Amino acid sequence: MRVVIAEDSGILRDGLSYLLVDRGHQVLAAVGDPEALRAAVDEHRPDVAVIDIRMPPTYTDEGLRAALAVRAAHPGTPVLLFSQYVETRYAAQLLAGGAGGVGYLLKDRVAEVGEFVDALTRVAAGATVLDPDVVTQLLGAARGPGELAGLSERERAVLALMAEGRSNVAIAAALFLSVGAVEKHITSIFGKLGLPPTETDHRRVLAVLRYLQSGS
Repeated sequence: MRVVIAEDSGILRDGLSYLLVDRGHQVLAAVGDPEALRAAVDEHRPDVAVIDIRMPPTYTDEGLRAALAVRAAHPGTPVLLFSQYVETRYAAQLLAGGAGGVGYLLKDRVAEVGEFVDALTRVAAGATVLDPDVVTQLLGAARGPGELAGLSERERAVLALMAEGRSNVAIAAALFLSVGAVEKHITSIFGKLGLPPTETDHRRVLAVLRYLQSGS
């Protein structure tokens, strides 16, 4: 993969660069602020950008806004956000475009090298990947009345794993179901959320977006 990294901590920025280069990937640029990120993406057009949510000058949502700007300037550019905090509205904003290639991991997950690289690879391939801790919080927030109230417990479990970016095969293995049963649950979820087949909408991503919005 050809990667651009935006992280204000020099130690973590260098560590991520070493981690990726050591596994055969190419780090095109490793920068510490949103402006440098946008310039690096404009210049290099990477396969994926790894972006810290909180960067200078205010350390609030600069990374998020830079990611949204990158996606606006170069539609479809995969971005993997990471943060020390569970901030669910950020994932919902990025998913609102209806396209894949979006990830959101907690920084603790970076220490689990295989898991981090796997998530980055899936995001670069166009998948939507959310940290399990984010999904767990969303699932708890979504248990009250609302748009997801009509889903069964099994359908909620399937949707939670979809939000993590799991394939149907992986969902089947996690829930001890057949792939056919998972497909039936997903079809039911689409129906209950009012997501009919279309030629343009990515229903899987839209279903995850509904899930996120119910917990925001």
